[in-house]
Amino acid sequence: MNFLILMVDQLNGTLFPDGPASWLHAPNLKALANRSTRFANCYTASPLCAPGRASFMSGQLPSVTGVYDNAAEFPSDLPTYAHHLRRVGYQTCLSGKMHFVGPDQMHGFEERLTTDIYPADFGWTPDYRKPGERIDWWYHNMGSVTGAGVAEISNQMEYDDDVAHHACAKLYDLARGQDDRPWCLTVSFTHPHDPYVARRKYWDLYEDCDHLLPQVPAMDYADHDAHSKRIFDANDWQSYDITADHIRRARRAYFANISYLDDKIGQILNVLDTTRQKATILFVSDHGDMLGERGLWFKMSFYEGSARVPLMIAAPGMKPGRVETPVSTIDVCPTLADLAGVDMSEIAPWTEGTSLTKGAKGRGPVAMEYAAEGSNAPLVCLRDGAFKYTRCTLDPDQLFDVNTDPHEQTNLAEDPAYADVLARLRAMADARWDLDRFDADVRRSQARRWVVYEALRNGAYYPWDYQPLQKASDRYMRNHLDLNTLEDKQRFPRGE
Repeated sequence: MNFLILMVDQLNGTLFPDGPASWLHAPNLKALANRSTRFANCYTASPLCAPGRASFMSGQLPSVTGVYDNAAEFPSDLPTYAHHLRRVGYQTCLSGKMHFVGPDQMHGFEERLTTDIYPADFGWTPDYRKPGERIDWWYHNMGSVTGAGVAEISNQMEYDDDVAHHACAKLYDLARGQDDRPWCLTVSFTHPHDPYVARRKYWDLYEDCDHLLPQVPAMDYADHDAHSKRIFDANDWQSYDITADHIRRARRAYFANISYLDDKIGQILNVLDTTRQKATILFVSDHGDMLGERGLWFKMSFYEGSARVPLMIAAPGMKPGRVETPVSTIDVCPTLADLAGVDMSEIAPWTEGTSLTKGAKGRGPVAMEYAAEGSNAPLVCLRDGAFKYTRCTLDPDQLFDVNTDPHEQTNLAEDPAYADVLARLRAMADARWDLDRFDADVRRSQARRWVVYEALRNGAYYPWDYQPLQKASDRYMRNHLDLNTLEDKQRFPRGE
């Protein structure tokens, strides 16, 4: 069985209640949804890029991986789905973003076709020793909202155009059959991550869109929970006056970039189809985007827009249809291993995720963690049935019934009618997490990285960023090759 993993960045899962919402212009993703098992309530392990991706690849939460934030090193001895598949004979390849931090930029991939879009060093390390400090040169700010609009090229478009091109070229190479191993190709885009800038052809699709304003309007700063206030401060909200027009333009560009991604994914799936290759296809995001709901933007929160992501799997033996049971992105690694017949028993006691090949049967509560910018101590969360429970040693508990209160506006933690539910979820959190130890581990990691980063930026700097090797002397026609053999090998299909 071959695998095609399609990953996107910061895609709000509430827009995928059962595949793409009907009003989204996403024909390729809608066609994929029709033949997929669709997990309507999938949650990221951590609502930030690097922690979410390390967990997605390894099947472990950040408290295990040590990837707490966007500048925490991904340990080389932590097996990923790329390791598991490669170990049993798969060729594993990555085109695009995975936000690996550290000198190991492969983590089980045999081949990388592009560099990453974000830095691989420790420069984006937050510091719990300085609560409330904002590091302007790399923290998010609301300029992504006020600057939303149209462009024909941007930093992110250039990147994703390259990611799609290399993915298509790799699929053509795989079709030529010069390597008879099964393959796993991961294609990971950076859109629809802000800045909210889109090409005109996609922007124009949403001129009359009815969804350009959030369902829950912006709230006064004083009315937000403690963590949301920290996110506002981290995003430098006081330096910007966000108008209704800014909100409309930002959301319109975001929706437009979903359509942009749909085109890219359509190109890739077309190559897969025209070369007559069969593959299990998995579509997922690393985390979501609040998109102005409650006045919040981007991620870093356990609210639905930030923490919930789409997950669709089109695989033999997995029945197409909607699954309501909450699941997690850490379930991807064991699911891929299960589909490939890979035995993970040697590390099974340390694997948090659950295989989803039988839907979500047996899946227990979904756990999430956050310990990066905008926090001053780790936050943890459990989604169990209809309820979502959030705990942080600095803040009052939060408890929401997501089924009856999908916008999470009524905190039930102080409601006596839900005392038993709260006590049960508190006990589950106590059994799972030692928050004092978690906090100490994060602080230790941050402090070490600040020392290392400052040292390595002095004198000659050796970058860890992945440098794709283009073997130009082995491409096209060269004098160590036989032209007759070359032309036949590079043609697909042959003999037509």
